[in-house]
Amino acid sequence: MAITGEEEECYAIGIDLGTTYSCVAVWRNNNAEIIPNDQGNRTTPSYVAFTDNERLVGDAAVNQAIRNPTTSIFDAKRLIGRRFSDASVQHDVKLLPFKVIEGAENKPKILIKHNGKTKQFAPEEISSMILAKMRETAEAYLGSHVKNAVITVPAYFNNSQRQATKNAGLIAGLKVMRIINEPTAAAIAYGLDKKAKRNVMIYDLGGGTLDVSLLTLGDGIFDVKATAGDTHLGGEDFDNKMVSYCVEQFKRKHKLDVSGNSRALMRLRSSCEKAKRRLSFTSSIDIEIDCLDQGIDFSTNLTRAKFEQLNMNFFKKCMDPVHKCLSDAGMGVDSVDDVVLAGGSSRIPKVQELLQDVFNGKELCKGINPDEAIAYGAAVQAAVLNGCGKQNGNRLQDAVLNGCGRIPNGNRLQDFTLLDVTPLSLGIQVCEYDHDDDHYFAECTHDRMSVLIPRNTRIPIKMNRNFTTVYDHQRSVLFPVYEGESKKTSNNNFLGEFELCHIPPAPKCVPKLDVCFDIDANGILNVSAEDKSTGNKKGITINTKTRTSGSYEGKSETESELESVTENEGESEKTSYKNSMGEFVLNNISPAPKHVSKFDVYVEDKSTKGITINTETRTMRY
Repeated sequence: MAITGEEEECYAIGIDLGTTYSCVAVWRNNNAEIIPNDQGNRTTPSYVAFTDNERLVGDAAVNQAIRNPTTSIFDAKRLIGRRFSDASVQHDVKLLPFKVIEGAENKPKILIKHNGKTKQFAPEEISSMILAKMRETAEAYLGSHVKNAVITVPAYFNNSQRQATKNAGLIAGLKVMRIINEPTAAAIAYGLDKKAKRNVMIYDLGGGTLDVSLLTLGDGIFDVKATAGDTHLGGEDFDNKMVSYCVEQFKRKHKLDVSGNSRALMRLRSSCEKAKRRLSFTSSIDIEIDCLDQGIDFSTNLTRAKFEQLNMNFFKKCMDPVHKCLSDAGMGVDSVDDVVLAGGSSRIPKVQELLQDVFNGKELCKGINPDEAIAYGAAVQAAVLNGCGKQNGNRLQDAVLNGCGRIPNGNRLQDFTLLDVTPLSLGIQVCEYDHDDDHYFAECTHDRMSVLIPRNTRIPIKMNRNFTTVYDHQRSVLFPVYEGESKKTSNNNFLGEFELCHIPPAPKCVPKLDVCFDIDANGILNVSAEDKSTGNKKGITINTKTRTSGSYEGKSETESELESVTENEGESEKTSYKNSMGEFVLNNISPAPKHVSKFDVYVEDKSTKGITINTETRTMRY
């Protein structure tokens, strides 16, 4: 039977874009269905491989990875939205078999040879290929075109990583309805049918990231109280420890060092990952690899005890976000009703043992499939936002953008409400002056973080703060924006900056500058400043200013991607995406008195010390 255009538009999918595996689900027939790929598997490896004349994604990419390690790309999620100079990126590039170089504006680029040419890909381009594969998988299963999607990210992903993930979805031809946090999605999978109010901790340990979220849920309301995590801690780290151990074993036995042999390392990685999985169910396992190097075989017996010894520091580190999350929520361990496991690495017995110790022996909840729960929850959120579930011809009615839907009686999504939080504090770099009445003095530190939105603030949220000038006739103000928990911006993550120009000449403290921080439901930040006397306004959507290579079959060209953005997303969506492709331009700097900086600004708060925006003139780092 032919499918009408209206019916095609009904489907919205949920995608768990994982570090090592990805999963896609759809809500239909009053339930979330995990969609198997073309191999019949319910999860798909987050791998992309380039051969001489074709590109492979998923299982096909993994199957040839040992033969072509330098052109088989994985762990893109560990690079997305980061700077090449980040310590975590520098750590990873030493372990990855493919080449990662520094691209424009300190962005990591993946270097590969394809079709006889050397090409560079941004991590979000690689992620977009995985997302496109998940979309194709859903379309083949549903027999319908699919455009709308909810994509999950680690709760502790920063603003740049979230925006880069959204850009990846756009490149893949998806309308990204929402970016939601992975543990929140897992909580939806766990608590959709629960009526009684319960405090639930989601412990989500995946292939590359760890998230811990504490929610109060019941009767369709999912209220996130606090979240914590580590975006560079997961199963891949455990694998790397095992690989290093095996390299040392081979070196000790045979006096051969395979640490520079990418093919040997890929074979070891594959065997170690399989051994890690088996050690969750058995006490020891043999690792055997024929002809690892120079015709010499490798074999060793690895016990669970040895595996735990190798990774004990990591396992203990996995408990730190649990304590932080409890502290931020102001909740004791006895107040937590359920501890729910998500993510494949949560199956590791030692991790479960340490987690139980934190909660005084409480039984852990293992009732949801840790590999599929996040995609399940994302599919639920997608159905609510889409307003259409295609069950018995009924539409999911009254879905609204803040995550709340009123659904017809008998539908499991009735009165579904999602209340999430921002994981990191957001603010502006400022300078601090002691003052008494009419005098402002003391040294300017140029490294202080003035927080406008504290971490674990419920989103969406809009916060305003009034500023004014410090100097007479000041014409311009620069606003550098950061996220993080340190009082020093040098220890936090720089997001971007913008300049408010053409302030009418006036004595200091007279201009009224209203600064607004606005976080949408995706966790993406918009910042603006308005001169109240003139209405002059300037702002920025904080994003990664992605510059894609244009080598992904034409799909990374800005204009072609903008055509895929549907009309109801509006000009703001198009503008945001154009910004992300590097088209944001600062205004020219206005003249200022020679003896002062042109960018100083004072916070209008008589009860506190004077605060000025960082006065250092610098070029855009994005």
